[in-house]
Amino acid sequence: MIAFGTSLTVPEIFERCARSGIDRAREPDARVFVLQGGGSVPRSYNIILEQAAALSELEALVLVHQDAEIVDRDFCAKLRAALRDPSVAVVGCLGAVGVRSIAWWEGSVTWSACVVRYGDAGGGEVPALAWARDGGAANRRPGAVDVVDGCLLALSPWAVRNLRFDESLSHKHGYEFDLCAQARATGRTVLAADLRLVHHHSLHLVTDNEPWVAAHMRVAEKWENGDVDEGEWRSRARRAEAEAAAGRLLVASRQYQAEALARERERRLHEVTHSASWRMTAPLRRVNALRRRLRRAESS
Repeated sequence: MIAFGTSLTVPEIFERCARSGIDRAREPDARVFVLQGGGSVPRSYNIILEQAAALSELEALVLVHQDAEIVDRDFCAKLRAALRDPSVAVVGCLGAVGVRSIAWWEGSVTWSACVVRYGDAGGGEVPALAWARDGGAANRRPGAVDVVDGCLLALSPWAVRNLRFDESLSHKHGYEFDLCAQARATGRTVLAADLRLVHHHSLHLVTDNEPWVAAHMRVAEKWENGDVDEGEWRSRARRAEAEAAAGRLLVASRQYQAEALARERERRLHEVTHSASWRMTAPLRRVNALRRRLRRAESS
């Protein structure tokens, strides 16, 4: 049995997005865990993990953001195929290799089966992380990665019973990086698979830099190799790295918004120039243009 879980803060968003996708993907015997008011995403997910771990027939637990919608009707069959290898602990729909921090998109994105559907700037849809390094590469394929995106995390029974989200790290940032790092530290595999997902999200990728910067620093401290002697220089270096990554995220967000506005202007222009009224008034516009040319010729 494949179970599903969501940390809920806005019921309307959950019903429209996550609930719709779960109902599309789930099988008749599926358990669905919806936790409201868990305090933080990692805390909510850990409570769901404890509940799912008690299911003797569990094949996988799928943790999905409340604003993420599974659109793959073959989801369960694809997930079972991805988990056929017993070494696989975590499966996602978007992943990258060469990842050093919670800004994992600064690695190389090797697979994405996720799109972002936004409502601002007239609304539209763009590939998730199209702005990231190798985000638009044509030769991407599913496979083993360092980290998968946290909007959808499918955990094997082993992962459900042996891994936990680190609640000390952040309220909502970096928990997927930490969980994937935990799995890989035990020799298990993190896999990006062809699991189709729509993430209903605004084009503002980050709304508050400081919590993200703090999470970046905290996770880096936990997983840093080599000398762990803490000093002011090390803390300042971590902050500089985190703020630089946050700055790149802000640039990507503004790029997304500018491109969306350009697409919206093009759409409106196309609507106007292909309307019946535009075609009907075409002769009048040609006559007026001719008059303007004649006036300019007479005055020259």
